[in-house]
Amino acid sequence: MKLFNYLIENKEQIISLCIEHIKLTSLALLIAIIIGVPIGILISYKKKLNKPVLGITSVAQAIPSMALLGFMIPFLGIGTIPAIVVVVLYSLLPIIKNTYTGISNIPSSTIEAATGIGLTKAQILTKIQIPEALPIIMAGVRISSVSAVGLMTMAAFIGGGGLGYLIFSGIRTVNNYQILAGAIPACILALLVDYFFGAIEKLVTPVSLQKENKDKIKKERRKDKIIVIVAILLLIILFIQDLDFSKKEENTVTVGSKDFTEQEILCYMTASAIEENSDIKVTRECNLGGAQVVFSALTNKDIDLYIDYAGTDYTDILKYEPISDINKVYQTVKKEMHEKYNIAVLNQMNFNNTYALAVTQATSEKYNLKTISDLSQVSNLLTIAPTLEFINRKDGLPGLKKAYQLEFKDTIGIDGSPRYTALMNDNAQVIDAFTTDGLLKKFNLVVLEDDKNFFPPYNAIPLVREDTLKKYPKLEPILNTLGSYLTDEVMQELNYQVDELGKSPENVANEFLKTIDLSY
Repeated sequence: MKLFNYLIENKEQIISLCIEHIKLTSLALLIAIIIGVPIGILISYKKKLNKPVLGITSVAQAIPSMALLGFMIPFLGIGTIPAIVVVVLYSLLPIIKNTYTGISNIPSSTIEAATGIGLTKAQILTKIQIPEALPIIMAGVRISSVSAVGLMTMAAFIGGGGLGYLIFSGIRTVNNYQILAGAIPACILALLVDYFFGAIEKLVTPVSLQKENKDKIKKERRKDKIIVIVAILLLIILFIQDLDFSKKEENTVTVGSKDFTEQEILCYMTASAIEENSDIKVTRECNLGGAQVVFSALTNKDIDLYIDYAGTDYTDILKYEPISDINKVYQTVKKEMHEKYNIAVLNQMNFNNTYALAVTQATSEKYNLKTISDLSQVSNLLTIAPTLEFINRKDGLPGLKKAYQLEFKDTIGIDGSPRYTALMNDNAQVIDAFTTDGLLKKFNLVVLEDDKNFFPPYNAIPLVREDTLKKYPKLEPILNTLGSYLTDEVMQELNYQVDELGKSPENVANEFLKTIDLSY
């Protein structure tokens, strides 16, 4: 019942994302078919190309999808293009292999007979080989189509949209209803796609190759024709709706963000604040990915600005060793972002979303834990479940272990909010967190004091491309004024409203903006 209520309450978003998913998947499949079938035909004639082509496509499919996507981002940027390219690459192997197999398995006697009656190679291909091979070719297309629906969920990881947005958001906020709201439509869509290509397969397969009687085949073909025509018309309508024949708005900036709750809130808040206090139009590219992904999007001019954290830029982007001097971190980041990347760093906002270690109330009481120094006395008895990013950062677990002489019983890397679930289930006793996380409040966790001041400051800072700021000088006073209202307590409460109360990041951001005055 709760799931049903969630689906009804968020039906507009689910339908919108589902349509987006259909368009992305159909476009990727169309490209894969246009590329894959001719290549399959080519290698069936040029036998020497068989092993190299199938080998390359097999290697491409063996590469983990997220790794391949990460490799594409520096070259293709963010959004739908890299996601479509990755899905195309993964879809090629079944299509190419089945096309090659279908044509190669046609008996040589059939080809000889066709040659004997005077058919050219082109006629043999179009009138005999392709029709005979179509059932096998379509089997490859059907396999690719079903896997493409699932693979396309990763488009949301880099701001490409689709049903993956709900799945990733649900995982981050430990919201099973949101995960199911993305997964269930994706499963239904995969079944519909398989049925659609199954209908096409029956239509294009010669009657002589089908086992049913002719009357039954005729009836099914009429039904399948209607299904295919309706589906194609609907797709055409969906794509036509995306065509914009008007002139593109010139007075537009693009705001981006990383892929967790606070960043999404900041993305929507920043975008709305700019639109409400200027004549600038804003495109929102929230939920793009990790620090390097979003920073690359900024330097590649895919976005114009986003809210980052001084400590992240100091250690992860500029590669300095972590320090606790707030002013030095900020001034260094401000100076080098300008010199190296032509990026302006505006005033620090009034909240510091630094790293912290958190434990449950029960673990705190059992081991008398109040500080990280206290934890060092019993760390060998406990398991930590940090994020993958925290495991690999200088200002994360490696540096923390040295500073506090920590030796955990085990380390289990878990990305995102599932680590909170691991903590509550006692699969781990310690996790890393951010001090403004809404989930800290949701699960009533104890944040251990960083008594040696190891973690660098993570005051939020707006990063804006200097050419954008020069063109739109109003951005600076708007963002600086907004930052003055955002404290640690405010951000934790806003995050809590999303993570626990189930509100959308956009609604939370817009509701907060109504309570403040951004006039300058």
